[in-house]
Amino acid sequence: MSKNLYAQLRHDLANFVAHKFRPTSLATINCSLVRQLLLHYTRNSSSLIPSALPTTYTRSLSTSHYLRKDESIDMIGTNGVATRSKRKSHPTGPERPQKQLRALNGKESTGVNTPEIDLSDDEYDADGLQLLPSNVSPDTAEWQATIERVVRNVVSIRFCQTCSFDTDPALTSEATGFVVDAERGYILTNRHVVGSGPFWGYCVFDNHEEVDAYPVYRDPVHDFGILRFDPKAIKYMPVTALGLRPDLAKVGSEIRVVGNDAGEKLSILSGVISRLDRNAPEYGDGYCDFNTNYIQAAAAASGGSSGSPVVNIDGYAVALQAGGRSDGAATDYFLPLDRPLRALQCVQEGKPITRGTIQCQWLIKPFDECRRLGLTPDWEGIVRKGFPKETGMLVAEIVLPEGPSHKLIEEGDLLLKVNGELLTQFIRLDDILDSSVGQTVSFLIQRGGENIEVAVNVGDLHMITPDRFVSVAGGSFHDLSYQQARLYGVACKGVFMCEASGSFRFEGTDNGWMIQTIDHKKTPDLNSFIEVMKKIPDRERVVVTYKHLRDLHTLNTGILQIDRHWSSKMRLAVRNDITGLWDFSDLADALPPTTPVARSANFIQLENSQHPAVADIVRSFVRVLCHMPVKLDGYPRNRKWGMGVVIDAEKGLVVISRAVVPYDLCDISITIADSIIVEGKVVFLHPLQNYAIIQYDPSLVLAPVQSARLSNKQPSQGASTYFIGFNTNMRIVVAKTTITEITAVAIPANAASPRYRAINIDAITVDTSLSGQCGSGVLIGEDGVVQALWLTYLGERSPSSSKDVEYYLGLATPTLLPVIERIQNEEKPRLRMLSVEFNTIQMAQARVMGVSEEWIHKVAEDNRSRHQLFMVRKRTFERNSESGALLEGDIILSLNGKIITRVNEFDVMYDHDVLDAVIVRDCKEMNLKLDTVSADDLETDRAISFCGAILHRPHHAVRQQISKLHSEVYVAARTRGSPSYQYNLTPTNFVTHVNGKPTPDLEAFLKVVIQIPDNTYFRIKVVTFDNVPWVITMKKNDHYFPTTEWIKDPSEKSGWRRITYEMGNVVEGEGKEGIGSVVGDDVGDFDVAGGSDDPMSFKSLL
Repeated sequence: MSKNLYAQLRHDLANFVAHKFRPTSLATINCSLVRQLLLHYTRNSSSLIPSALPTTYTRSLSTSHYLRKDESIDMIGTNGVATRSKRKSHPTGPERPQKQLRALNGKESTGVNTPEIDLSDDEYDADGLQLLPSNVSPDTAEWQATIERVVRNVVSIRFCQTCSFDTDPALTSEATGFVVDAERGYILTNRHVVGSGPFWGYCVFDNHEEVDAYPVYRDPVHDFGILRFDPKAIKYMPVTALGLRPDLAKVGSEIRVVGNDAGEKLSILSGVISRLDRNAPEYGDGYCDFNTNYIQAAAAASGGSSGSPVVNIDGYAVALQAGGRSDGAATDYFLPLDRPLRALQCVQEGKPITRGTIQCQWLIKPFDECRRLGLTPDWEGIVRKGFPKETGMLVAEIVLPEGPSHKLIEEGDLLLKVNGELLTQFIRLDDILDSSVGQTVSFLIQRGGENIEVAVNVGDLHMITPDRFVSVAGGSFHDLSYQQARLYGVACKGVFMCEASGSFRFEGTDNGWMIQTIDHKKTPDLNSFIEVMKKIPDRERVVVTYKHLRDLHTLNTGILQIDRHWSSKMRLAVRNDITGLWDFSDLADALPPTTPVARSANFIQLENSQHPAVADIVRSFVRVLCHMPVKLDGYPRNRKWGMGVVIDAEKGLVVISRAVVPYDLCDISITIADSIIVEGKVVFLHPLQNYAIIQYDPSLVLAPVQSARLSNKQPSQGASTYFIGFNTNMRIVVAKTTITEITAVAIPANAASPRYRAINIDAITVDTSLSGQCGSGVLIGEDGVVQALWLTYLGERSPSSSKDVEYYLGLATPTLLPVIERIQNEEKPRLRMLSVEFNTIQMAQARVMGVSEEWIHKVAEDNRSRHQLFMVRKRTFERNSESGALLEGDIILSLNGKIITRVNEFDVMYDHDVLDAVIVRDCKEMNLKLDTVSADDLETDRAISFCGAILHRPHHAVRQQISKLHSEVYVAARTRGSPSYQYNLTPTNFVTHVNGKPTPDLEAFLKVVIQIPDNTYFRIKVVTFDNVPWVITMKKNDHYFPTTEWIKDPSEKSGWRRITYEMGNVVEGEGKEGIGSVVGDDVGDFDVAGGSDDPMSFKSLL
């Protein structure tokens, strides 16, 4: 063994055990040499094996099974082979290759596009970095010189895909590209980086100079795209280009992958090309390349390396990094550069990049499989003789219905010749089709041993690749793309909903829906859809039919209320390849809503009821649907429904849980007797007790609605009652039961994102399993008097399931009566309260904490059923906190002379500015004057959308959980694909300064940010919820994310006024730019609820 090879093996093996290289990196080391090296280690105490190496691991290497002299270690195994995926049968998660994007802060959009992201980066272990696989020699001087030249041309691409479009979700990520034309400023990268929809990003060069990047071209099928930058903006280093040499990609060639691997700015990975004829990998339900061969090598690249150049020792790019295995194997997939080179030359020469298609997917299949499909020996001999190095042929895999090749070519057909030319490679097939757009091409195929010649018209691939979308009523739509049609094997036609939000938030996944009809009118294409939507007035309810691409056998039917007031514009976005942006234009103004008319209806009747008064309560129930166009106050949903109770039929007053109506920037629909739908508005939101009072116009309801009679007596434990509730299918259930417990409860706070929760309440539970199935209802006595409301209480997010926990509990009606009476008298309830959260303590605890025996005796006399007092658990942070305020640990003995042993006895605070309190603090009894605070200022009445982030004053839930407010500018939510996502302006942060200027409140913040020019950087100083200050640099983007202000205004019909600040202009209402999606889809903890929670979707009732 040569001295150099021996030394290298020692170095490689020592590095293997020291750095925990993956076993696959030893795949080609000659085992006899390894054994010699290990024998040397055992004989020489001065070996290079680190002392920290476990002896069991050393022994396992030294006692390997005997191999032949020329045998290599194969650590990959059969499970490492990538499997081919066919339509509607995609690889499982562990089997699925991954596009190697680097996911940045926050989670990606859910739904069918999830596999777009390489999630393995979240578990990236720096200790397991593979610096150089052992199957290649160390870098020679020649390789070192090559790499030094190459790295100057490689850029890190940090980008946002600003909205969902086609197969791409809205996301923020980073990848790699490399300069291919230094004079014009062209960068080659992957198509799944450039994306099919709106792109916004920048590139960072090796010397950390940054420049904006704009898309010039993205291929409709193949995984490459071209970005443009300004070469003059790079001032401190010469910009050179890498030459593209697809002809130099050879099996056995040693290569380097130079890129942004695993989110690092620069990583250099080594490998050897092992295959040139691999079929394009299937990534799952998102974007996939096809009709091309891929190059395979073992380089162990990971997220962030998408778009990296694969270079040879001469410094030429021979392939483009695209994807890799996700199951731990080191296999990577490279795109050949033949078609990217052609596209680049066309762009450089100013020529159109023609792309032809017959809407047929081909796969490379080996000769043995071709023989089973009917390949005759004669033709196999001809093909093998014509292409001695080929091992397979092209076979039709998917033929799209109604496409050019439909009924001419069938699945399983073997391709022999095209235009009389014997053909086995994708590159030549692409070349023929791309040069024959609008012409007829002759295909000679073999089907079951029979030769068939067909003439197929070649279509324009760009014509079936969407380059525009329409946003209306909160949703976004475009024509179905060839990508989606190929994935599901359907005809390339129809209206595809790429953003399922607003009025069009259907049950189930967020995308993949095909609109069939709206308002009983067919929508076969986007133009028809636009014309139908133009004629639908605001707030109109229409019937929509739709299918999902995964289940085209099922036709879903639902009823939508078209929102043209929150999303007033019908906006068309068209891709502009010259500017690299998408241009927005308004298609039509919203039609005013039609005048509502009064309608009649009858209620259902409870059968077999022994008590008619109980049965009559059904006439007091109404169904309430609340839609929130902007996510405020940490609330995780955009839509929620529940059952409300009519408390005044003459005035149209309804009481409903605040888990259903969390704030008043919303649309409320109230359904009466399952027949009449009327609009509602928020009248009152209780700050502590989890109920809201809403109102509808009773003149529009010609139905025998009955006002529920509310009891003014507190219910008692053990009392009999009737439970009447509504389950998740909105069906009424009835049970005679018993009140099992009435106790003060503490709804758990949501630590990740504070949101409204009830505190300081007595909760009622009953002895029936139905109570756990129903989020709405009442407890009612035999006399028909309602004793308690059965409400949904929104709690914490479960860390195990990542779902929101909801609690179903009863709230006694006497606590509601004072508020209801004021509203009935047309007075606005102006409550005052103590800004603290209490919890109960028993007498044993109270005695230890300093409560005297006299007070303990008073408690026993006052409340014979429950001996308890209340201790301050948490103070709510107030802006003007008085020195005499309550402190954590204080025990309340009495208020205004009344001993406090029940939660409802705290209701005295609602009507008093000052309370005389007797408390125990630090074992000392004290008399205090407690100032109450007004509840009028608790609700959010102003919000700002800036760079995709929603900011408003810290709402009550924040002040309940925090000990200090750093600013009145609180980040409540953010939109995916926005600058706030890219630069990590996360929910629950407080903005204290912008460009060094203090922003103590929203007014100061708005004044500063509207003066920042578009597409320029600025500094934001923030403080996290946990009091950690830090500084963010962000780049403003007015084009896709204009600054918008929402102001509560009772004079507006919706109750809120909207002002848009864009490009230096102030626009009343909705602006001219912007992606037009739902504002704020992330509130700090991901909403995995998925469905619309909309009872108007008929499918949800089955």
